[in-house]
Amino acid sequence: MISKKPDLIVIGSGLYGLTIARRYVDEFNGRVLIIEKRKHIGGNAWSTKDKETGIEIHNYGSHLFHTSNKKVIEFLNRFTSFNDYKHTVYSVADGKTYSMPFNLMTISQVFNKFISPEEAKTIIQDEINSASISIAEIEKSLEHKALSSIGKTLYELLVKGYTKKQWQINPTELPANVIARLPIRYNFNNSYFFDKFQGLPLNGYAEMLTKISDHSRIEIILDCDYFESDWKNLKDVLKVYTGPIDKYFSYTHGMLQWRTLDFEIEKLNVDDYQGAAVVNYADENIPYTRIHEFKHLHPEREYLKNQTIIMKEYSRIATGIDEPYYPVNSATDRENLLKYRDLAKVEKNVIFGGRLGTYKYLDMDMAIASALTSFEQEIISAFKK
Repeated sequence: MISKKPDLIVIGSGLYGLTIARRYVDEFNGRVLIIEKRKHIGGNAWSTKDKETGIEIHNYGSHLFHTSNKKVIEFLNRFTSFNDYKHTVYSVADGKTYSMPFNLMTISQVFNKFISPEEAKTIIQDEINSASISIAEIEKSLEHKALSSIGKTLYELLVKGYTKKQWQINPTELPANVIARLPIRYNFNNSYFFDKFQGLPLNGYAEMLTKISDHSRIEIILDCDYFESDWKNLKDVLKVYTGPIDKYFSYTHGMLQWRTLDFEIEKLNVDDYQGAAVVNYADENIPYTRIHEFKHLHPEREYLKNQTIIMKEYSRIATGIDEPYYPVNSATDRENLLKYRDLAKVEKNVIFGGRLGTYKYLDMDMAIASALTSFEQEIISAFKK
């Protein structure tokens, strides 16, 4: 335990928590204590460099930074430079490779011929019409939503099996809002993101995250469960809580459901395993959902020849001891979440934020943007009273 009581306690050192902590010490002459359950900071964005190959491994799957938010990139530019990596994804189904997201190349590959933009629009619209999904049925399930967006052929080849593996639930039983939309581009643009800024930290996420937290008035305790610490009983200090909101309230309204991920890392004696950073595997009989090959994220680096590292990613419903990644967000979850939010509103001296604290999946830029907004709207006012 530190010798002096901090002015602010941050529970969790993901991007939201680190951003709050850094903004606080930049703005106020006070002390921050960060309590982190894991043995490292940075949450799921943490990375480590393989000593033998020099390849940077994203420990929790490829983290791809992209944003159109000027405040976010201005904040991060204080701590890192970025490369110019632009993300593309490919999907393997029935032994063939397809361009993703759905674009003119995908449609041409699926129907095995060159297809013009107008022909593609006609094909997809005919498929949608053949599915005969009424407006009233579109929101009935993920499957109904997909069939009404892309038609049967694309759905069954590239979405149905992949979705089953991702969620461990039949798409007919998943809510339509799991996929807000399935866009189709009637051109050959296969860029995964359209944000103005895309790139990865030039020297890796670990260095960037460490620099954000590197301040004389920030103290970090790793490998510490907040709920088993004395800090839990301290009531007269403002706290920023970024852990699971249901756990904070002792699961009073039940456990919120999450998907979790399992990873299997392999070091291979080949120069290039798959030709891209991320390849999806849509077939239901292949147990993993995708394979990451990390050296493609930093093409500006020099690597040893005939060596690469891949990571197979498996998805399943989280149990109580698993690391939560993606909120399932079922009707029951949404109902219980409203109850937890009501409890959070009346909890004194605690701000709930981040992916786990809000039960929202947040991209990295969204987590930082949310923290910057929370700092401006809640924390500044709390300390300037």
